[in-house]
Amino acid sequence: MGAPHDRPVDPYDGSHNGDSKGRNTMASGTQDLERFVRKALEKGSSKEEVKAALTSAGWTTEQVRSALSGFADVPFTLPVPRPRPYLSAREAFLYLVLFTTLYLSAYHLGSLLFNLINRAFPDPASFTTSSADSMRWSIASIIVGFPIFIGMSLKIGAELTRRPEKRLSGVRRWLTYLTLFVAAVVLLCDVITLVDHALGGELSVRFALKVGVAAIISVTVFGYYLWDLRRDERDA
Repeated sequence: MGAPHDRPVDPYDGSHNGDSKGRNTMASGTQDLERFVRKALEKGSSKEEVKAALTSAGWTTEQVRSALSGFADVPFTLPVPRPRPYLSAREAFLYLVLFTTLYLSAYHLGSLLFNLINRAFPDPASFTTSSADSMRWSIASIIVGFPIFIGMSLKIGAELTRRPEKRLSGVRRWLTYLTLFVAAVVLLCDVITLVDHALGGELSVRFALKVGVAAIISVTVFGYYLWDLRRDERDA
């Protein structure tokens, strides 16, 4: 006769799976919210009224916006659900190519401009010179990568125009937030380096130009994708 502790654990027994309980609770809460929104809209309440009621009840703005965006603003006797965004291998491929070529183009644009600044303002204390091979590689990377980035942007933009619900794609939002994070880190490090050199009395024209280049590139990328993200949330 086996001891009680030798009894195999049932993987479907909720008492042995706290994570599943947590996930089930979260899913249940989301379903409750969606059912409430549907019933409220069926009763004739406007989206603004539903939003105000849910916000006052403690639901976050993001949760309320997500629930309301599941229903289209079309005249009909019942709330009309919108198609839900889903992740496909093709969509992941398009966005990975888009953001990879963005990073590639931004990095090599900065590298090329840095090399040009080094040539225009050589450092007498340094025995190193800008590398022609490095400049050639940066130019080649921009020539190849930037047109691909533009082409992918136009292609994805056309798809988003035809199917606005794809703006809420998970891979799109994750990569956009990752890009915002990278741009913010570059800008933060840029400012810290500028202040450090200024306090040390080492603020030269050559250095200031390099800081300006890094700042312009990072601010441009950050500003555009922050605007794009807010447009997605507004149009959703």
